[in-house]
Amino acid sequence: MSRRMMKDGRPLSPFSIVVMTLLTLLWSIPTIGLLVTSFRSRDDAAGSGWWSALFNPFASDWTTSNYSGVWTGQDFSSGFINSIVVAIPATIIPIMFAAFAAYAFTFMDFPFKEFFFLIIIAVMVVPIQVAFQPMLDILGPRGLGISGSYIGVWLLHTGFGMPLCIYVLRNYMSTLPLSVVESAKIDGATHFQTFWKLVAPMSIPAIAAFATLQFLWVWNDLLVAKLFLNSANTTVIVKLQQLLGTQGQGQELLTAGAFISIVVPMIVFVALQRYMVRGMTSGAVKG
Repeated sequence: MSRRMMKDGRPLSPFSIVVMTLLTLLWSIPTIGLLVTSFRSRDDAAGSGWWSALFNPFASDWTTSNYSGVWTGQDFSSGFINSIVVAIPATIIPIMFAAFAAYAFTFMDFPFKEFFFLIIIAVMVVPIQVAFQPMLDILGPRGLGISGSYIGVWLLHTGFGMPLCIYVLRNYMSTLPLSVVESAKIDGATHFQTFWKLVAPMSIPAIAAFATLQFLWVWNDLLVAKLFLNSANTTVIVKLQQLLGTQGQGQELLTAGAFISIVVPMIVFVALQRYMVRGMTSGAVKG
């Protein structure tokens, strides 16, 4: 009896299928609980666990008022829009600059190249919290005066995200065939032309992988948005943190708001997940 094969030619393992199914269900439990609780009233959620409502749905008090209360009563919609305005440029800008830097570190020769790349790797170890006070001084009224604006947050996320982006893209570009770049050089192509016409299209998996991570990090960021944005343009995560209130009076809205806030990251992850493994692992082992 022949065994079924996967797309890459490896035999299909029933044990692996069972294990991965169980892990997927285990990983999904918190999300399922969040979804069920978001449709329950405050008293009903406080009286029993979400699993009891799931297994005995007719005995629970279901409601959609949590979602309407979050979206209209708590000005959650403006925070949702602000998050999109912050996340998209804060994802594109670091990739744009880091891609050029990664190309230079991979295909160009200049003095102290390895030293500069080592410094970039070292910056990844430094926690971003230590930069908050200097950045508040630089971007605040005593500096550039852009604290509280979108451009200040874009610059911060660009600076925090570029070291990892350069590292990921440089490792991926090092796996690309050098003969292609050398052929372009022989044909008279400039570095700019080689990058845009050859290297950038071949690096799409790594770019998409980092774009997914960067978008998720920026979307879920609380500290930068809370410190460097004001109440008029704050993000959905800050709005979510404010839903609970000082005495827990908004806890029935918290689950609905949390589920609304994860819709966009889930769409982005599902759309780009096929690039994640290939983009993040390429360059880890060179043959």
